[in-house]
Amino acid sequence: MKIVLVGAVESTEIALNALCKSGFVPEMVVTLPPELAHRHSDFVDVGPLAQEHGCALHLTRKSDSDETIAAIRAIDPDLVLVIGWSQLCGPTFRAVPKLGCIGFHPSDLPKLRGRAVLPWTILLQEKVVGASLFWLAEGADTGEIAAKARFEVDTETITARGLYDRHMEALADMLPPLMDRIAAGDVPRVPQIEEGASTCALRRPEDGLIDWTASAADIHRLIRAAGPPYPGAFTHAVDGTKLVLTNVRHTPRKDYYIGIPGQVQDIDGKVFTVYCGDGNCIDILDWYGADAPPKLHTKLGKSTT
Repeated sequence: MKIVLVGAVESTEIALNALCKSGFVPEMVVTLPPELAHRHSDFVDVGPLAQEHGCALHLTRKSDSDETIAAIRAIDPDLVLVIGWSQLCGPTFRAVPKLGCIGFHPSDLPKLRGRAVLPWTILLQEKVVGASLFWLAEGADTGEIAAKARFEVDTETITARGLYDRHMEALADMLPPLMDRIAAGDVPRVPQIEEGASTCALRRPEDGLIDWTASAADIHRLIRAAGPPYPGAFTHAVDGTKLVLTNVRHTPRKDYYIGIPGQVQDIDGKVFTVYCGDGNCIDILDWYGADAPPKLHTKLGKSTT
């Protein structure tokens, strides 16, 4: 079975390793040129790994370009896997492989279609999370299901990085048996049911701005959702310095501090404690953006510059 893999991020590397280890080495890997790494926060140059396994390598800025479609058509693939690629693949692209194109989406489709699914999963406090391999169709994330995995997460502790890693494990586990099925002539295509469908909106870096009038639980959740591999949740010190908060905990000592939302209540080395809108506090364990913590009793919030 001839396979072409399209992608340029960590999930692409995971997929390529899983395919090669299970004997389904792609004929060609289509990816971004390294100079376009800025397009993805989790960009991975999969070129060296592809060449190590003897895959042809095609670099492209646009998967729907005539040049890229011609390069894939020359392979005469049975299947194209589009994993870790942010561009939509048009009908001409999708018509090239004999069987079609399969993509990966980090949700239990049709639930949570769309963008920024991992942060939204955390913000929505989803306890049971799904991962889907699906056939690309005209609508975004609407195609027939080829394979699914489900797993539980702790909604009080899961981080974007932790959720990402769980999805990568699911992807690596799902791909080889699906390739076995398809190679044997058993091609799963289960239509999505629109009942229960939902679509997530794009999240931008500025959406990570912390509103200290929110509850400690909501702020804790935002920091976990917006953290690596994403740009991060942030606030500003009184002098306007941007502070990105990457690891926090609920302050163990409840009802001890009295203050106003966003006020620094305690400092212990680099760790500092901030009062939230519901009267509870959070301890900021890891952060970056300044050489020292904000000063005691100063108020964090929006930049005034």
